[in-house]
Formats: sequence, structure tokens, C-alpha cells
Amino acid sequence: MLALECALDVMIGYGNEVHMKKILYVLRHGQTMFNLQKKIQGWCDSPLSPLGIAQAEVARDYFLSQGITFDAAYSSTSERASDTLEIATNYSMPYIRLKGLKEWNFGRFEGESEGLNPQLPYRDFFVRYGGEDEREVQQRVTKTIEEIMRKDGHQSVLVATHGAAGTKFYQSYEAYAVVKKVGSFKNCSIMKYDYDSETEIFTLVEIVEHDFSSLTQ
Repeated sequence: MLALECALDVMIGYGNEVHMKKILYVLRHGQTMFNLQKKIQGWCDSPLSPLGIAQAEVARDYFLSQGITFDAAYSSTSERASDTLEIATNYSMPYIRLKGLKEWNFGRFEGESEGLNPQLPYRDFFVRYGGEDEREVQQRVTKTIEEIMRKDGHQSVLVATHGAAGTKFYQSYEAYAVVKKVGSFKNCSIMKYDYDSETEIFTLVEIVEHDFSSLTQ
């Protein structure tokens, strides 16, 4: 009886059809030294700050308290994302690093003050400075996550990525979201998606934003 209940829990019904449901957790990295210094950080990297490490530990405790486990885990090749994933999974599982999950490439603006950023939306602003167009970022990240979720045995998957990258993926399937994202994709917040393996549609069903007020810098 218990096995039947577990099987039903990973199915979505559509009329007379039953589609298999997978779950995707998209985790943004913790605060970095460049975040703290308000520097533009895309393809360039900086380490997690002490607060960023503590934030990743809060994400780890959340997954443990909820009994959430993963069949597979993937990270951006940036150290700040892979370090966050390692902490959030309690250094307990192997994972794959993919360039397709990297942050927006801001070209010559990398490492400069955030005060130099143009107003949103950025669109193709950074292309003239050697960076990426907004559509390039969205297509790259979305294609990478779609390919991940098509893999067999990937019923529950963790992806560690970045603020703009995670937001661009969200916008690809925003029309299907049950929960709407308002504002930025904050450090170590989690977006939980249901993925229908038949229709290949991602549905955002939950956003977890932790209370970090008790943590010290």
C-alpha cells in the first residue's frame, strides 16, 4: 500500500492520461565577497563570504528538516555555486558542473562597481562590451536545465546557479507558475518546480526564502 502511495505521489493526472512528475530545486549561491563589496559578478568569480557559508548551511538544514533528497545534483562551474551546493548537500553526494548554468556574462563590466549597471531590463546592453545578450543567457540556461531533467533516474534534482540565470529560467516558464516570483532571486533562496516529463513543462510551485536575520556578517 505504501509503495502505491509513493508511486501516485510522482504522477500528475490530465483527463484520462497520467504523466510522470519530477521535481527540480533551483538554488542560488550564498553571498560572496563581490556581493558584499557590490561588484558586478557574472563569469568572474569570488568566494563565499562567511555569511554566504552560513546561508548555505541554512539551506542544508532546510533540506534535511524536510526530508528532501536528490537523485542528481548539478552546479554552475563557478566556485561560488559549487561551494554552495557542496554545503547544501552536506558534502554527501557527487555532482556535475556545467558551463550552461553559469551567470550572465557581463563582459568588461565584470568586477566593476554595481553602480555602473544600466537600468533593467539589460537586453543587449553588455554585448558591445564583450558580454551576453539577455536572450542568449535565457536560452543557454533553459536548454541546460531542460536537458538535465530529460535524463532517466532524475526524479528529484538540485541545480545550484545564480541570480540572473535563475531568473531567466523562471521567465521561460513564468506563464505556468502557480507561485509568482516577485523581486530578485535572493542568495540561497530555492525555487521548487514540478516537471512533467510528458509535456516537458516546468511549473513553479514554491519559493523558499530563508530568514537570515539571526546570522552575522
